[in-house]
Amino acid sequence: MIRPLILAALLAPLPAAAQAIRFQDTTAIDVAVAAFTGHAVGEEGGARAAVDKRLKLAACPLPKLDWRGSYQDSVVVTCDSPTWRIYVPVMTPPRPRPVVAAAAPIAPAPKAEPVIRRGDAVTLEVGAPGFSITRDGVAMGDAPAGGRVAIKVDPAKPPVQAVAVEAGRATLPGWAQ
Repeated sequence: MIRPLILAALLAPLPAAAQAIRFQDTTAIDVAVAAFTGHAVGEEGGARAAVDKRLKLAACPLPKLDWRGSYQDSVVVTCDSPTWRIYVPVMTPPRPRPVVAAAAPIAPAPKAEPVIRRGDAVTLEVGAPGFSITRDGVAMGDAPAGGRVAIKVDPAKPPVQAVAVEAGRATLPGWAQ
């Protein structure tokens, strides 16, 4: 239930100070933007649309207009007293995209001659100062010096990845020779 005192306060006329509040005329903003841009609302170079009539901006005696940014895609309408600011989008012609020069095609590097060919017998070597391990296997593909190649060392297990060193010789990756 609404209390009678609250209901009376809601229905009472507004005080004189509240009645004196005026709002900025949005049509005046549209006219100012059209004069600033030199084009009417909806024209190329003018505002995209009229300022929304539902805006309740405090009345401004002297609004200032300026472009937003170097693209000039919006007009900034500012009021210093009372303080408010709105942006009015402007219809700008589409900008051509910058032309990017096509890079010269890079010629593929000449393929290095393989030092290990598929089916070659290969000695797989791993070692460091004080020890070395070798294992014989069969190359599963071609590889130039420094290239990767699969070496089958055990028929029951999958091939291991190795780095071709020279004809008939390879090492495991990470082991320098």
